[in-house]
Amino acid sequence: MNNYIKARRLEMRWTQDVLAEKLDVSRQTIISLEKGKYNPSLILAFKIAALFDCRIEDIFIYEEE
Repeated sequence: MNNYIKARRLEMRWTQDVLAEKLDVSRQTIISLEKGKYNPSLILAFKIAALFDCRIEDIFIYEEE
């Protein structure tokens, strides 16, 4: 699943480490999310959206296979 996590993170001028700490996940999780290699749990998706003060749909791009 594609997403705008990296773009949002850079807008906030946060490193991957800072974002990982704010979400209580590992830096590796952030790397995998940004590369689209990992789909977050619904809870994590809500946390990400809340952190960036937007809707889940504003962060994640759903594409049917």
